[in-house]
Amino acid sequence: MKFENIGIEGLTAELSQLDDILEDLGFVRAAQWDYERVTYDRKFEHKGDVFYLRIQGYAIEGDVGGRYALIKLITPLLGKHYYPHGVEYGEDEHFPSMIVETSEKLLKQAKEEIEKIKQ
Repeated sequence: MKFENIGIEGLTAELSQLDDILEDLGFVRAAQWDYERVTYDRKFEHKGDVFYLRIQGYAIEGDVGGRYALIKLITPLLGKHYYPHGVEYGEDEHFPSMIVETSEKLLKQAKEEIEKIKQ
């Protein structure tokens, strides 16, 4: 599921600031990066199912493994995890309304915090 109307896509921020903002909202970057791309995940568990809200971006200056990177964010996704195959983001997936609503709130909070550092 894509969250296209939240306003996250296209925002830019320095990597260390993104790390701080998104960590405060419960997202984890862990080892999900390479030198050009970065992925933050927020895990949800609901009635035995596992879902991930994913915010991704790519470096438009510097690199993720270096001391500085300016990251441009792309459209966030919500996916359902299927063991052992991985996460599916398809339109045919069912996402509980509670998970979707919480995801929208978190994305709006992230957008607001990112916009604050731009001022």
